[in-house]
Amino acid sequence: MSKAALKKRPPQTLEEQLPELRPGQSVELLKELHILTREGKLNQDTRRKLKQVYHLVQFIEPLLAEVLKERGDVTLADHGAGKSYLGFILYDLFFKDKPVGHVYGVESRAELVAKSQGLAARLGFDRMAFLATTVQQALSHPDLPPRIDVVTALHACDTATDDAIAFGLAKQARFMVLVPCCQAEVAGVMRSTKALNLARTPLAELWRHPLHTREFGSQITNVLRCLQLEAHGYGVTVTELVGWEHSMKNELILARKAGPDHSAQQARARARLQQVLDELGLQALNDRFLGGLQA
Repeated sequence: MSKAALKKRPPQTLEEQLPELRPGQSVELLKELHILTREGKLNQDTRRKLKQVYHLVQFIEPLLAEVLKERGDVTLADHGAGKSYLGFILYDLFFKDKPVGHVYGVESRAELVAKSQGLAARLGFDRMAFLATTVQQALSHPDLPPRIDVVTALHACDTATDDAIAFGLAKQARFMVLVPCCQAEVAGVMRSTKALNLARTPLAELWRHPLHTREFGSQITNVLRCLQLEAHGYGVTVTELVGWEHSMKNELILARKAGPDHSAQQARARARLQQVLDELGLQALNDRFLGGLQA
């Protein structure tokens, strides 16, 4: 193309410059979240972050729409919200143009909560609330409704994912969307009982070496979580969040509350959960994974 033709060509629209953006998305929000630079540009790191959040939004939006259609309202609680990337983008893309629906961000770091509160006020996101509290304290927090429809926890470290599951169970969540991270508790129990288990079962070879203890401990943690959710009456799907080139903490657990006629499946899941805990010598974790379940 000649220089003259280039000069005559109209300037690119923002959508042409940034094809990653969704229609109607707030550019000001993305700048405030430092996903876009002040000049409205994306760098490689922020493009990767945006792709990851979009991918998760793709799973969550249909769940919100389903609840909204059924009962005319929908509530979402995001645990370990951090800077609330997920909550803000969900509000912008799904809640902003609707007259109903609330998003709650639960984060223990008060300074991040204050920043999120200020940003929501500046953008006019009136149905967003942020609570400086732990997940455990959120169970009885007066500013949270007795029921939450969708519970999310993105990269909730170690037992924070378990706390989010406990919150979802207590709040009778219709859906839970979990991306676990940095699981260490189960591996720690395996490490402490390794000698006994090596004498008891050849399966302990799966975690005899320290690296295998860490990796197998992380894997079995999520297996136990899935069985726990199934024992409480949820259907569970496990998939990848994004490609492995973006994050090694990549497992996405989607849980949907099943109907009342799933008691047989719940009983089987509870029995399998107990069997796995016993077989791997993890009885010390019975309360965490079997708590609230009928024997």
